[in-house]
Amino acid sequence: MKKISFFLICFTLINILAFEQSDDEIEIRELEKHWTQLLDKGDTTSLLKIWSENYVVNNPKGKIVIPKDIVALMKSGHKFPAVKRIIENITFNQDIAIVMGKELQQPANKTINLEQWIPRRFTNVWIKTTNGWQLAARQSSKVFSD
Repeated sequence: MKKISFFLICFTLINILAFEQSDDEIEIRELEKHWTQLLDKGDTTSLLKIWSENYVVNNPKGKIVIPKDIVALMKSGHKFPAVKRIIENITFNQDIAIVMGKELQQPANKTINLEQWIPRRFTNVWIKTTNGWQLAARQSSKVFSD
C-alpha cells in the first residue's frame, strides 16, 4: 500500500511540474492581453514602452509598418477594431518568445456576433531586455477559405 501511495504522489507531482507554466510564459500571456488593451485605449505612450525600439509589423493588408506609422495613425483618430486573440503556442528560444495563434477581428459593422468576425492568424515575437519583455515583431494575416 505504501508503494502505491508513493507512486501516486510522485506521478501527481511529475504531472504538475510538467504542465506548469513558467513565469516567463505567464508574463508573456499577460503582456499579450495588456498591449491589446493599450491599443484599444489608444495609449501610445505606454505602447512605446512595450514595443522594442525596432518594433516592426507586417499587417493584415500586407504593409510593413513601424511605431511612428502606428502612432501617427492613432493620433490622426484611427481606432483599431476590437480583436479577440487565442494563443495556441508559445515557444521560448533563449531570450526570445514566439507567440502564435488565431485572432478574430470585429468587422466594420461592429457586430458582437463572433461568428461574423474576421479570422486571422498571427505571430508575435517578444525579446527579453534589461527593461523586461518587449514586443519586437508582429505578423497578422487574414484567413481565406478554400
